[in-house]
Amino acid sequence: MNPQLAETLSAALLVLVLACAVIRPFGWPEAVVAVPAAALVIATGAVSFDDALAEAERLGPVIGFLAAVLVLAQLCDDEGLFQACGAWMARTAAGRPRRLLAQVFLAASAITAVLSLDATVVLLTPVVFATAARIGARPKPHVYACTHLSNTASLLLPVSNLTNLLAFAASGLTFTRFAALMALPWVAAIGVEYLVFRRFFATDLDAGAQAPSETEPPQLPLFALVTVGCTLAGFVLTSVIGIDPAWAALAGALALAVRALIRRRTTPRALVRAASVPFLAFVLALGIVVLAVVDNGLDDALGHLIPEGTGLPALLALAALAAVLANVINNLPAVLVLLPLTAPSGPGAVLAVLLGVNIGPNLTYAGSLATLLWRRIVHAHDGEVELKEFTRLGVYAVPASLLAAVLALWLSLTVIGGG
Repeated sequence: MNPQLAETLSAALLVLVLACAVIRPFGWPEAVVAVPAAALVIATGAVSFDDALAEAERLGPVIGFLAAVLVLAQLCDDEGLFQACGAWMARTAAGRPRRLLAQVFLAASAITAVLSLDATVVLLTPVVFATAARIGARPKPHVYACTHLSNTASLLLPVSNLTNLLAFAASGLTFTRFAALMALPWVAAIGVEYLVFRRFFATDLDAGAQAPSETEPPQLPLFALVTVGCTLAGFVLTSVIGIDPAWAALAGALALAVRALIRRRTTPRALVRAASVPFLAFVLALGIVVLAVVDNGLDDALGHLIPEGTGLPALLALAALAAVLANVINNLPAVLVLLPLTAPSGPGAVLAVLLGVNIGPNLTYAGSLATLLWRRIVHAHDGEVELKEFTRLGVYAVPASLLAAVLALWLSLTVIGGG
């Protein structure tokens, strides 16, 4: 195929795939458009079959990891973990909306880091709605915290976000070193978000609430907690001995799945549904479409914008570029585009890109698929999401938290090394 025609076709298909992922016409899964688009770029020669196969092999372990974590999160919900979390938040908030906001930040940050951002968006957001209603607090600050933290708080571990899994594979870091380098940026970004939220939603937080009536707290699902803890330990162990951490995620998911099947709390069909196979197909197809765009000219165009080195100015430039690109073409394509260009500069450059594609999407609806999903959940609970308010909150929060996170990353790379 003519190079110019291949570039035009690839770019048009990427726009179409992303637009359908955002709009989801007729309620179709994202894969309905993405899979044919991937087949088309292969059939027309915009990307060779061998290159597409190599991309599928590269993304395979990442997609398997994602499937296992999604199942693990759903089974934790079935065990009552999120209901117990909501009861804890209501009880410890004691009728104080500001304290509830702090509890939501703690819960959402921990859940996002350990069980991925999807767990926070899909499973925690409805619990936060119910918790706010239970104490008579205005839900907006707490519900908005779920979407912001599903992105910002996903910086800590490779398992926290699909973008992290991709960056982890490209960085060459071990699981523990990745976490060590990202711990300080994670704390810094969340801390700035919390301060912005307290100021931005001051009126809602001052409206008051009431302490919940005394009821028997739900039983803590110890088996689920122990399984999650063992799974995290497995991530560290497999990384140390050179085994793909996806096996640890699979072991944790299997442990909960077998128990749930024996107790008839789930079914094989429910487990397959929890794995979100259409979304996994979408991720694979999107990777192939993005590869076609990159191979047909985007890598050359962006290559001139990638700064050299991993000093503080370079890290700031990389994070800013990644944040802008995430809001233009969504964070998943952005990280797929930028990782091959930044990986030769070392882990520091890769992690700076990760800061941009994880924090940056809080600026717009289209920046992250998680935000789009969060919007649908809010509307399902008769909540309102105003574009002007969402964007204004993003303008206050994103530049400040991104700057704090990059400074923290630079400090971590200086002290720990690995840049």
